[in-house]
Amino acid sequence: MNLKRLFATTLTTAVLATAAPAQVKSAAAGAPVEKAAPAAAPFDQKRFEAMRTEGFDALYNLDYEGARRRFREIATVYPDHPAGYELLAASLWLKTLNESRRLQASLYNNEGFYKEKDDQIDPKVQAEFRDLTRRTKELCEARLKANPKDTDALYYLGAVEGLKAAWGSMVERSFMSALTNGKDSVGHHRDLVKLDPTYVDAKVTIGMYDYVVGSLPPVVKLGATMFGYRGSKKRGIATLEQVAREGRWTRDDAKTLLIALLKRERRYRDAYNYAAELAAKYPRNYLLKMEAADALVSQAEEERATNPEAAKKTEAEAFAVFDSLLAPAHGPNGPKVPLDLVHYNYGDALLVAGQSERAAKELAAAAAVPGAEASMVTRARLRHAQALDLAGRREEAVKQYQAVLARPNVYDSHEDARRGLKEPYKLTHAKVSENDPDGETSDAKAQQAN
Repeated sequence: MNLKRLFATTLTTAVLATAAPAQVKSAAAGAPVEKAAPAAAPFDQKRFEAMRTEGFDALYNLDYEGARRRFREIATVYPDHPAGYELLAASLWLKTLNESRRLQASLYNNEGFYKEKDDQIDPKVQAEFRDLTRRTKELCEARLKANPKDTDALYYLGAVEGLKAAWGSMVERSFMSALTNGKDSVGHHRDLVKLDPTYVDAKVTIGMYDYVVGSLPPVVKLGATMFGYRGSKKRGIATLEQVAREGRWTRDDAKTLLIALLKRERRYRDAYNYAAELAAKYPRNYLLKMEAADALVSQAEEERATNPEAAKKTEAEAFAVFDSLLAPAHGPNGPKVPLDLVHYNYGDALLVAGQSERAAKELAAAAAVPGAEASMVTRARLRHAQALDLAGRREEAVKQYQAVLARPNVYDSHEDARRGLKEPYKLTHAKVSENDPDGETSDAKAQQAN
């Protein structure tokens, strides 16, 4: 199960920066691709790259509808090229994750995420995703049949297998299918790099694979080696850093992935630097700002024992980020920030900082946001109860645990609530330790011990 958490976390963080606000909804988002003309237009590389660049820029700046329009245009103008369908599938995946508040790496550290599946995906969305990925794969295979050395076809074949792995892990929560598709994705991209060593973008998948396998517990890693699976955390990070420097289309994806991996390695300042760089480049992206704030909270926790003054200053900087996201200063044309998500993450950060009273207020606010996403309300109520326990307000905590039990069982929240009713919640060290081979938080272990 620990491998599940690591695998899903790395997949999620690879796309955190390209998420769109859940409030932006339109029938056009799920509309089918326009029927292509009988004869495809001659391939115009310059126009193709311009449309793709505009689509990527829109995604990173949270203009979700603008991105989908561009990707749909690619599929219409170039129906024989797999890019349009693959990018539409990716944007559908991101929309689905964001609407259910699953674009948080910390969510996948919760083992309950893999147990309860009450929040099933809309069958129509599932069917649309499968249709888009099927079309992508068919186009790639047709091009490779005509030319086995078609590097773009090989790249998108690996990309769509990786996308299916991410969908399986984070939407369907089917870990075995995710592993199979993930392995296929890495294989295609390794073949691509053999054909063209300068195709640096393909190394994102390879670097992630190296890191995941290199992070396995020693016993599991030994068994994996016997079956030909080899990896290295150091090599994986170095590969991603190369893509961040030299990649053509995936530089920012590599940087986003590095944010999460460097946090796991307790290189919080380096993680913050990447997050701050991307947040400055894409000022509408509130998720990147929260990633930067989270890195600062972790850095402050490291500093607290040796330099309390520095820790206090770093914490204040992190909290200022959350305060800015909650301030009604974005204007009518600014990004529609999901307040339930911001309040929840703010409360979680305050808990790490030992400020349980303030944390309780933020978590209560998260659950009370009008129109808040249902699973987020349940998670916020549970975390609110835990914050109240830490603040010594046991009677109020019990009421919140009971409220959680009255709601649908999201991510095994009922088990956590029943545990909280038996005895008060205890918080120890909340961050992942570099020396913990399971990649499990001490907070989670403390709860298992209760």
